[in-house]
Amino acid sequence: MYNEGNVWVGVNDAGEKITLLPKMANRHGLVAGATGTGKTVTLKVLAESFSDMGVPVFMADVKGDIAGISIPGDDSENMQERIARFGLAEAGFSYKGYPVTLWDIYGEKGVTLRTTISEIGPLLLARLMELNDLQSDILSIVFKIADDNNLLLIDTKDLKAMLNYVSDHNSEFEAQYGKMSPQSIAAIVRALVSLEVAGGDKFFGEPAVNIMDFFTFGDAGKGMINVLDSSSLINNTKLYSTFLLYLLSELFERLPEVGDMEKPKMVFFFDEAHLLFKDAPKALLEKIEQVVKLIRSKGVGVYFCTQNPRDIPDGVLAQLGNKVQHGLRAYTPSDQKSVKAAAESYRENPAFDTYDTILNLGTGEAVVSFLGADGIPTMAEKVYILPPQSNFGTISDSQRDTLIKSSICYSKYAEAVDPDSAYEFLERRGVEEAEALAKEKAEAEAAKQKEKEEKEAAKQAEKEEKEAARAAEKAEREAARKAEAEAKAAQREKEKEEAAKKRAAKTVASSITGTVGREVGKTVGGKFGKFGKTLGGNVGASLGRGLLSTLFSKK
Repeated sequence: MYNEGNVWVGVNDAGEKITLLPKMANRHGLVAGATGTGKTVTLKVLAESFSDMGVPVFMADVKGDIAGISIPGDDSENMQERIARFGLAEAGFSYKGYPVTLWDIYGEKGVTLRTTISEIGPLLLARLMELNDLQSDILSIVFKIADDNNLLLIDTKDLKAMLNYVSDHNSEFEAQYGKMSPQSIAAIVRALVSLEVAGGDKFFGEPAVNIMDFFTFGDAGKGMINVLDSSSLINNTKLYSTFLLYLLSELFERLPEVGDMEKPKMVFFFDEAHLLFKDAPKALLEKIEQVVKLIRSKGVGVYFCTQNPRDIPDGVLAQLGNKVQHGLRAYTPSDQKSVKAAAESYRENPAFDTYDTILNLGTGEAVVSFLGADGIPTMAEKVYILPPQSNFGTISDSQRDTLIKSSICYSKYAEAVDPDSAYEFLERRGVEEAEALAKEKAEAEAAKQKEKEEKEAAKQAEKEEKEAARAAEKAEREAARKAEAEAKAAQREKEKEEAAKKRAAKTVASSITGTVGREVGKTVGGKFGKFGKTLGGNVGASLGRGLLSTLFSKK
């Protein structure tokens, strides 16, 4: 409860007010205790006080009951007893709700909360994907290649496209960035796909959250209480803790140095803080410790909420000046050591034994030590925590829906956009490379086809030349045969003509010799009468022709 300019947390056994000074609120704090001891109530009381002070708050709602801070609390007999016990009526206690903006990575129970791959960076992303050292180094190199080529990594498909591009063009990057095995890149891609299945495809994208939207105010200048619904997110512990650490890192990097202020610019509650440090690599632990040490100068107070202080590394625990320790249980020797360590971290109060007190604290009771005006922790006090002014429980679905849609951030982040980034650029480059390759292949095919056609043309010309030569040779042979045949025919014709002439001459000569022989035969045979004349004529004719044939045959 905000009272007299201080954060009134509770009262001690003497009825004295135990308060946190606003100017010491950015020195960070711890709220610890076993389940059911009242940590959530303490967180609400602190958040309400900071809001009344005009300081924005960011806190996670793991169990779904923080959102009730948006509506007034319910009066009851128990509440009346507590109001009377603490004297709250005189201090102006009233039931009231507080300005709340509900956020949700999945966009189901709050305004969608996104970031980009580039903004979260390779260190946190490697933890989120549970990469080994070699894979983490390769992921960092891929981010470097993207930066050097002005490629925006907005969502998971951008990073996946970038990884595949580097794998396909490994030889081009090896000389400048070192060797990156395709097997390691493939393992990173598989881890990225697993992250997408776990909701990373919704977490990474645009519009990315602007952390300055956390620094808003409600009516009467009350600080906005930004509540991240984590009832589903807590099932993915890596995503939950990595995202909160990302927000913390963004606050550290974006906010200017302000030095010591009268009150914080913002208070950041990190519930289930042990998840942040579980299995965290050394480099990440060093980064967390650095952020916690230095973010105080940016005006931001960080309060870790966990079950046991031993969940917080010593380097971080040493930075937490304001402590609220609810009850712890020591059932084992290890638990007893933890309680002893928690007790010894407080400035001793001679009025009670801190160790025994922590073991015997009831619900709503805590051992508290805040920083005084001089920066020195006060002595440990057993404190009875005040009740919150808002509702203890959760809110209905209709109340949640109204709260979400009435936020000024709702319209800004409701619809996801897909800007022109690495995926689109590499897709265009891939198309261009494919077209260039296709063109080169087509030109090579065309050249090959042309060479083939030229060879075929030369072969055809040679064939035609040979065929022409064979045809000419054949024609010559045919001409020679024809000439020879014509010569032979002419010779035969000549011989035929000569034979005809001979026959004609023979016929004429035969006729003449026959006639002469006939006349000679007649003359000779006539001497023997008429019969003798006839016979002599015939014999003479035959003899004349026979003699002529003999003469012609000899020729």
